[in-house]
Amino acid sequence: MFSLQSTIRDKKENPAELRKQGILPAVLYGDDLQSAPIEVALKDFQGVFSQAGENSIIKLKVKPAGDKTAAEEEYNVLIHQIARDPVSGEFIHADFYRPSTKKKVVAEIPLTFSGEPLAVKDLGGVLIKEIHTLKVKGLAHELPREIIVNLNSLKDFDARIFIRDLILPQGIEAQRGGNEMVALVVPAKEEKEEVVAPVAAPETTEGAQNKENKSQTKEEKG
Repeated sequence: MFSLQSTIRDKKENPAELRKQGILPAVLYGDDLQSAPIEVALKDFQGVFSQAGENSIIKLKVKPAGDKTAAEEEYNVLIHQIARDPVSGEFIHADFYRPSTKKKVVAEIPLTFSGEPLAVKDLGGVLIKEIHTLKVKGLAHELPREIIVNLNSLKDFDARIFIRDLILPQGIEAQRGGNEMVALVVPAKEEKEEVVAPVAAPETTEGAQNKENKSQTKEEKG
């Protein structure tokens, strides 16, 4: 389990000033838990978030501010929501949510595609991924960090991988229909040479004048 250290934050502190010091303002809340403002080291948060994402349980250690003798408390939480600076993309705030150990939650889990389809390797087809995440429901501590999609079963252009084919951990339920497509391989489109019709050269003013003179000559002879 991932672990992250935090400290109770004084609400009077300016969040912008904290960020300049490399500290990320955050909040801790959950079922039967009073909301509390906290702060974490931005560098530590970045490291944990890059591995845990928003669907892995984290052990959050919360230390009271100022009182060095007070014991810290631990909570099993999810990084429930993050906010980023619209320009720099840097984290500017985070929510830590302590879910109930008995209440199921819904989460969006990323799909990880593994293996090489024979229809691509041997037949020169093109792999099509219809979805890249899957919404599931289950107890927070049982949520997988990723769902593996084995592409080795795509041996020809008729093969398909559906949601019902995915292997989910026990107790985890997909929140989409089992007949929905996940991946398939289609034949590569053959490039056809475009036939361009010849374009007639534009008629010059001199050419048009010659035609007009010839026409007048014929009329005079007639």
